[in-house]
Amino acid sequence: MLLSSTFASPLHLPCSSSNVAVGAASSRPAFLTRISAAKQLTGRVVTTKANKTVGVEVVRLAPHPKYHRRERIKKKYQAHDPENQFKVGDVVELLRSRPISKTKHFLAVPVPPRDTRRKAQLLPPLQSDEEDAAAGEESQ
Repeated sequence: MLLSSTFASPLHLPCSSSNVAVGAASSRPAFLTRISAAKQLTGRVVTTKANKTVGVEVVRLAPHPKYHRRERIKKKYQAHDPENQFKVGDVVELLRSRPISKTKHFLAVPVPPRDTRRKAQLLPPLQSDEEDAAAGEESQ
């Protein structure tokens, strides 16, 4: 077999159908190994009607082909929820898993809620907030 690339000179590799197993990683050269990134998506639960299954809508931004402005693209995935713990509106993370059914290839995992109070704890209080609090105490 002859492999050529713009980055390297032509490379000769022995290739015979008798010693090549289908799907065997050991028979592949090191530079032909398959790289597969773990697909992690975050979305909002939109339906919980099926048993142990949730419908999750994932929103992503993609450039418009003609106008080059970023637009929201929504896609709905079916995810496995073994304990029926999610409700409509919950934010979940989808982890790729083995195919569970014809349309389910993800596992729904809860995302910890974002702490909105933390930002207020890190910043010093505003002077207007202190004056309002002092005026409220004096009027009582």
